[in-house]
Amino acid sequence: MERDAFGRQTPSLAPEHDWAAASSLIHPSLRPVGTRGIDGLNLRVPTGSSPGDLLIKQGPAGIPIAYVIPGSGFEVGVGAEHLLSWGVGPEQVHEAAMANLAAWSSAAPWVDEVDGQRRVLWSDSGEGMDAARVLLPDVRMQLCSDLAPARRILVGVPERDLLIAAALAEDDDEFAEMFANYIADRAGSADEPIDDHVFELVDGDLVPLRSAAMA
Repeated sequence: MERDAFGRQTPSLAPEHDWAAASSLIHPSLRPVGTRGIDGLNLRVPTGSSPGDLLIKQGPAGIPIAYVIPGSGFEVGVGAEHLLSWGVGPEQVHEAAMANLAAWSSAAPWVDEVDGQRRVLWSDSGEGMDAARVLLPDVRMQLCSDLAPARRILVGVPERDLLIAAALAEDDDEFAEMFANYIADRAGSADEPIDDHVFELVDGDLVPLRSAAMA
């Protein structure tokens, strides 16, 4: 990699400026509902976008997806200026980010806790990509398989560093309430909250919980 006389990476080859460098680092990051930015469905940066506007794509259950470049102790949100500098469209950013997430997820561990008929799986590596694992079809199918048979499979993404799923058995609405309270508490105390609601997996898709009564 090209460096200057002081051994520093040249700006032109830094991830913020060079797509080849960024494409192997970038990953998706879930954001709270209402986060605004550039519509990730567009293939061009819209006229009037400001340099600080984040690239945002609508994710499952309406949760926004942003894209970040990790650094040493910090990360950079991908915005309009990056697309212009890289000369790529949002779809290329999304594909690269998802590929990097899948590669990381394939080796990332799960915690598995069983208490009688209650079983919970969660990911909390602290690397900023745990909640985003729910974007991967393979992960959703794994959760459905590992937590079967279950009346329903509940999912929470209260903060960036936590994806949690639980098997809800018949006649155990008490556990559903406990799970919902836990998600709300984690989101409320998180430094980087995402969503304080409970979702569920239906046919492998993440959807809003159909009813508080768990009908």
